[in-house]
Amino acid sequence: MTHGAQFGPGRRALLGAAVLGAGGAALGLSGTASAAERGKGGTSYTRLPVPTVVAHRGASGYRPEHTLGSYQLALDMGAHVIEQDVVPTKDGHLVCRHENDITGTTDVAARPEFASRKATKKIDGVELTGWFTEDFTLSELRTLRTKERIPALRQHNTVYDGRWPIPTLEEVLRWAEKEGRRRGRPVWLHIETKHPTYFRGLGLGTEEPLAKLLRKYGRHKRNSPTFLQSFEPSSMQRLARLVDAPRVVLLDGPKTRPWDFVQAGDPRTVADLIKPEGLKWIAGFAQGIGPSLNEIIPRDAAGRLGRPTTLVRDAHAKGLLLHPYTMRNENNFLPADFRRGTDPAAHGDAFGALKAYFATGIDGIFSDHPDTALLAAADCTA
Repeated sequence: MTHGAQFGPGRRALLGAAVLGAGGAALGLSGTASAAERGKGGTSYTRLPVPTVVAHRGASGYRPEHTLGSYQLALDMGAHVIEQDVVPTKDGHLVCRHENDITGTTDVAARPEFASRKATKKIDGVELTGWFTEDFTLSELRTLRTKERIPALRQHNTVYDGRWPIPTLEEVLRWAEKEGRRRGRPVWLHIETKHPTYFRGLGLGTEEPLAKLLRKYGRHKRNSPTFLQSFEPSSMQRLARLVDAPRVVLLDGPKTRPWDFVQAGDPRTVADLIKPEGLKWIAGFAQGIGPSLNEIIPRDAAGRLGRPTTLVRDAHAKGLLLHPYTMRNENNFLPADFRRGTDPAAHGDAFGALKAYFATGIDGIFSDHPDTALLAAADCTA
């Protein structure tokens, strides 16, 4: 990655004036689309608003993450895309959890009937102790109730603790289908395969059952309202052979290696993948990347935003869109120059931070607070 490059008016200026759509949403056309694609209708990702607001685990800034309550609120707020992370159960069903370790997001630790399921495991090289989805059947998991993952920062979310069960991916697909009919437009989803190499080693590979569900609900086609994503490029390569839905490769810190690379002995790091040759390789099987926001604008030693990298320009040159992660309103997560006061749970100048990120020309952003991100996106396209 090359640092220090400053960009001009950004990607939207290159695309021409944005068109105002229904409800006042600013509809832009993706710079990764060909002229022919831009002329087509339907539900192609090239027709999504730019910048696209992806509700990270739903409206997780307001409701416990990966619950139907969180997804519904995000959709009601107007989020363009709703994210799901999927992990398997012992009997092979896909459920929506950010991690297979459900210790902090459910009441499992308080359930004596499952005390013996507590285990210590090594997941992608990291040792964890807790309760894991792969040790429960779906019927057992459905007896658990969800709760707020970070109550110290989101105490207001704890009022919803115990309200919702863990949703299955099929339940979410049915919900999206129902909401799409009610609203007269498709509900876009952003589905991530979590730890796919680890689960494949247990005989619980996630790509095949995911592809089966996508085909069942008509979300397997090139223009289906569904993104697929993973931190493991081989998972996207595998899904590319099974379905045609658009794919996004997620990228961690520059010094890290995707776990499938570690297992395969591939020496490349994320720093290699965000170079032009790495991006060209990704473009061979994916339509986008999901880097951390720090790869878009690094933070200095004091935690303040520095100067943008060339990643947006370089990715667009290879025909890739960018959906970086994750924007959160709390001081604890914001760059230092956008914090207000000293309370880590208080909201800072999220609009200022979003303006800085959107100015780089990113195609969208993952946000725990989609209502804030939508307002900031509207400011950019007004």
